[in-house]
Amino acid sequence: MTADNIVEIEDLAFSYGSREIFKSVNLTIPRGKVVGIMGASGCGKSTLLRLIGAQLRPSRGTVEVLGQNIHALDRDALYRLRRKMGMQFQQGGLFTDLSVFENIAFQMREKTRLPEDMINDLVLMKLNAVGLRGAAQLMPAECSGGMVRRVGLARALALDPDLIMYDEPFAGLDPISCNVVGELIRRLNDALGVTSIVVSYDAQESLKAIDYVYFLADGAVVAQGTTEDVKNSADPFVKQFIRGLPDGPVPFHYQHNAYAADLELPA
Repeated sequence: MTADNIVEIEDLAFSYGSREIFKSVNLTIPRGKVVGIMGASGCGKSTLLRLIGAQLRPSRGTVEVLGQNIHALDRDALYRLRRKMGMQFQQGGLFTDLSVFENIAFQMREKTRLPEDMINDLVLMKLNAVGLRGAAQLMPAECSGGMVRRVGLARALALDPDLIMYDEPFAGLDPISCNVVGELIRRLNDALGVTSIVVSYDAQESLKAIDYVYFLADGAVVAQGTTEDVKNSADPFVKQFIRGLPDGPVPFHYQHNAYAADLELPA
């Protein structure tokens, strides 16, 4: 693994039982960049994040994170490496019975021995970075969808990770909230010198924030390139995905028998 890459994935294969998700995935995540992982629903985008975090194990291939084969680590070494990784979950993933402040302070208390006054200052600093210092005492149920995503981002930043992973950060948000979250991802990545992986099916919002993108389909990377490369690509899959076209390599209809055969009544 080169020092310029924070994640390297080689010949990755994975299945849920008999359902094959990845046949052979190869990709790299350069240090300091915002990299997008895109594809249609069900192509394995979120599964890829779970493989990078070692929540799942591949059936073949390697995943190296910060120079270590993450699936070859023992439990203690894995937990140490995970402390260098932050995660913003698809639905926020906040503890519903804890305030915004306590959600962010939780892992600081669990994973460090910092005094309470320092934890207080750090939590307010993280919240201020996402524009929510004034919401510290709100409960998750009192926050809008966009606020919940921003709290999740502040929590992902809590232990100053080297790598932050975002699972569908724009899903279900209004256009203003989408833009706010996208700008935060870009600005915080550059200001903090971290590396970010953005998993999304929202091409329009994602392309505003990312440097490079991989497209997943049929268990492999089917296209990749810089933001400008992707916008100008003539690749049928990329064009269909970016423009949201109903016809193309991704079929509208799920695999099926001939229509006439399905309409035949049993004898």
